[in-house]
Amino acid sequence: MTVADPFRALEVDDDAEVRSWIKAQNARTDTVLRAIPGREQLRVRLTELLRAGTSVAPQVAGTRVFTVERWGELDQAVLVVRSATAAGRARTIVDPHRLTGDPTAAIDWFKPSLDGRLLAYGISQGGDERSTLQVVDVRTGDHLLDRIPEARAASVAWEPDGSGFLYTRYPTDDPGAADRGELRHVHHHQLGRAWSTDPLVWDALPDPTAWTSVSLSADGRWLLVHISVGWSRTDVHLVDRRTGARSVLIEGVEARTDMEIVGDQVIGVTTLDADRGRVVSAPLANPWRDHWCTIVPESTAVIEAVAATSSSLLVVSTEHAVARLDRYGHDGEGHRPIDLPGIGSVSGLDASPDRDHAFLSFTSFATPSTTHRWSGDDPSGSLTEWSHLAGALEHPVVVKQVRYPSADGTLVPMFLIRDEATVPGPDTPCILTGYGGFSITMSPAFSPIAVELCARGGVYAVAGLRGGAEEGEAWHRAGMREQKQNTFDDFVAAADWLVAEGHTSRERLAVRGGSNGGLLVGAAITQRPDLCRAAHAAVPLLDMVRYPEFLLGGLWVPEYGDPNDPDQFEWLLAYSPYHHVVDGTCYPATLLTTAAGDSRVHPFHARKMAARLQEATSCGAPNPVLLREERDAGHGQGKPVSLQAADLADGLGFLLDRIEA
Repeated sequence: MTVADPFRALEVDDDAEVRSWIKAQNARTDTVLRAIPGREQLRVRLTELLRAGTSVAPQVAGTRVFTVERWGELDQAVLVVRSATAAGRARTIVDPHRLTGDPTAAIDWFKPSLDGRLLAYGISQGGDERSTLQVVDVRTGDHLLDRIPEARAASVAWEPDGSGFLYTRYPTDDPGAADRGELRHVHHHQLGRAWSTDPLVWDALPDPTAWTSVSLSADGRWLLVHISVGWSRTDVHLVDRRTGARSVLIEGVEARTDMEIVGDQVIGVTTLDADRGRVVSAPLANPWRDHWCTIVPESTAVIEAVAATSSSLLVVSTEHAVARLDRYGHDGEGHRPIDLPGIGSVSGLDASPDRDHAFLSFTSFATPSTTHRWSGDDPSGSLTEWSHLAGALEHPVVVKQVRYPSADGTLVPMFLIRDEATVPGPDTPCILTGYGGFSITMSPAFSPIAVELCARGGVYAVAGLRGGAEEGEAWHRAGMREQKQNTFDDFVAAADWLVAEGHTSRERLAVRGGSNGGLLVGAAITQRPDLCRAAHAAVPLLDMVRYPEFLLGGLWVPEYGDPNDPDQFEWLLAYSPYHHVVDGTCYPATLLTTAAGDSRVHPFHARKMAARLQEATSCGAPNPVLLREERDAGHGQGKPVSLQAADLADGLGFLLDRIEA
């Protein structure tokens, strides 16, 4: 079969003609965006919202708790430490901008030693996420000499005495492996030793793209190795470091499993025989899955995470994407619900193994992320806000969840967010977004775009499409591989429902999405060009025939399928947005944004799609197709607030210019 690819030349980054073409595209885009009325005021407003204090990713170690926070005029988040036992002020440990002098430098990940005395972390620059592992003394702020390259998204497990750690990294003798996300092996590092001599601990991967992570028991004897293959299978192995004996907990089964060592047991959550997840335990002496005991059974809620304190199990779950938090004993008894601050989502749950307390981040559509502490010693059993960031604002909005029918009759959940004073109607501007992939749940999360749209009398809609995990693993599977069209049908049905129910009209409706959500937007406007007035696809996948050949594309084959397989090629080509642009069609006004430093999705997707849409559309004057490719940016991680605000103002301004009356 011959597949047309008229703009393949745009895949080459270092070609002079391609660079010249990108420069011209950026210039045209800037001209159009600069002419949008109120652009500067919008940027200022979004800057204000982004500068509201945020506190995320809590990790507790000893008597300390570490978080990544941003407040005031900070353009990048910093890594801070607080007391885990008494509320108090934070102390900055790592400021990436001050450390490097680069405004794009950002903290990618971190892991404190068990006593909180030392901290391993990774910083990357330009949004590329290719971090180098470094170690800092928490008390003094001094850095040790240890620096380990190719530590992208490293998993680190500290020795109990803090003398070293097990960690994951990519091979340094094959730089392309890190770019492709392949051969993520486990090594052991002794502090002060040359990293190049670090012994290999684990390299048994069922697939080169398998994703390894590690954890240790409190005494350092037992090592757990999790190996994720795609987004629906996790193999788990246990190593007795004293004897060298290895045990398999689960292997080769399409189930996601996440375990931790608690005393003489392993406890964790699995989707094995439980589509929505169950909490299981097994003795270290006999951890094979046939011996797992269910201690929290499957229910109507989707279990997302479990963390063990000294005497409690905290279970985070979602019901139709709304977070819940529950407390159990280690045996599953003594259940009691824990009240959350509102309709929102919980992330970063981390518990102390030697105290009955834990920390988490909470956010909602109109509330930035804040860190909270739970203590079993508190008779009320409630959460205590722990970050206390000055400037953290709440913006009152009305959040309603509805369920609408998709093309095949499946009922799909969707959040509708608006200001109290807004009465939706055909003249109401509405922005619809979604994701629908990789088992990611679209739970409520702070969105400056949603807050600003609501303040202007609009409606922000978030659809919980198949491909995500809003209703469990079966929901994920119903929107992956050969079932991917369900995701697009769900999104189109959401737009049609919003119009049919009178919440908006075609002329007042816009769609937006990023990464896999950018694929969603591309599929929506090529399958239904009449769907909406405007669209914004950020860092999108759009050529599903060529995607595995670039960067981390090979990692996504289990989710999308392999175009080198004839049968899978057929279903990928059937929806690949780039290949379904039709000459003479009037497409919505479309903004495609990407970045030269993106180490996940190659910018060629946006380039080729922009060129093809510009060539094909029959209404390019009223509905322009624009491309912006940033140079010093990546997939979105680590972007300074000033750049985030400018990007959001351009994206939102582009949509509002077309959907506001």
